[in-house]
Amino acid sequence: MSTSIITVTGMTCGGCASKVRTEVGALAGVTGVDADPATGRVAVDAGSEVGLDAIRNAVEAAGYRVVA
Repeated sequence: MSTSIITVTGMTCGGCASKVRTEVGALAGVTGVDADPATGRVAVDAGSEVGLDAIRNAVEAAGYRVVA
């Protein structure tokens, strides 16, 4: 299992974090997502390698942007 940590801009509330968790959590191989709207920190747990581009695309589909 691996964990990727990214920073997302635009999340301002629990609803925003929920959107990110839903989109990123739907990616193949993802086993868990923790999104903190106060810090913008998103931790993605995966049983197999999930590429940063796939995570970035999922975050953008939720309406937010990866900055780090």
